[in-house]
Amino acid sequence: MTTDPKIMMDKPIIKGTRITVELIVDKIASGEPIDEILIDYPRLTRESI
Repeated sequence: MTTDPKIMMDKPIIKGTRITVELIVDKIASGEPIDEILIDYPRLTRESI
């Protein structure tokens, strides 16, 4: 996880992406399986989630 004021309004993002931690947490909280998240966001790894 990292932040950068120039990327996604300084929200925490998964390092090396423009995918916010908030987005992934919301998907997991809503019950979306990690395997489906990995299909939707191929730049992510299981470890990054």
